[in-house]
Amino acid sequence: MAEPRGVLLPAYVLVDESGSMAPYRGDLAGGVASLCEGLRAEPMLSAKLRLTVLGFSDDVQVRLAMSDMRSATSLPEVAIRGLTDYRAAFDDLLKRVPYDVQRLRGEGYKVHRPVVFFLSDGQPTDGGSWRGPHGTLTDKARTPTAPNIVACGIGDAQASTMVEVATRKEFAFVAKSGTDVGRAVAEFFHALTASLVATGQALNSGDPHLVVNRPDQFTMAIDEVG
Repeated sequence: MAEPRGVLLPAYVLVDESGSMAPYRGDLAGGVASLCEGLRAEPMLSAKLRLTVLGFSDDVQVRLAMSDMRSATSLPEVAIRGLTDYRAAFDDLLKRVPYDVQRLRGEGYKVHRPVVFFLSDGQPTDGGSWRGPHGTLTDKARTPTAPNIVACGIGDAQASTMVEVATRKEFAFVAKSGTDVGRAVAEFFHALTASLVATGQALNSGDPHLVVNRPDQFTMAIDEVG
């Protein structure tokens, strides 16, 4: 049997592209660009990662298909449209994550548990229907490739919702009251880049683990809901 080619971490960035984000489209685009450029600047660490960028509203659109950032040449583009449909987001991940893991294994890699970084500026417009696919996605008994989810809320997103979305309470954050949304978006991407770089370093060590940095101007959501 051939030796595995290495161990990879699939990382997904799922950003809210609903209409309320229209004033901050430039901040979103700038944040995505800074993430990609930050990972390209760390080729040894990027070798351990495969990055996917997704935009969600009424549906999910791929802004960057699963990529090795050492060889990716184009920057993702965001588009503002529609409502804030959390169900669409988790329906998509429920199909995408197991498929991607299987694909990487088929290419000869071992795979760490995937991680999803989720950013939303509003409450779900699909009511509570998102909880079904989210529950299946995060249940390791039903979905062995269940990802860790880090949830960050800005604008009108509520702390209690971010706690539900995140797979651990310490992975749920909300922007502090009064924080400019554009600044919060920038801080999200700054912390995301730092988290992935630090995680890449950990994967190269004898103690591989996920590193999650709290964005500046954010608090842990659990502190907000008691």
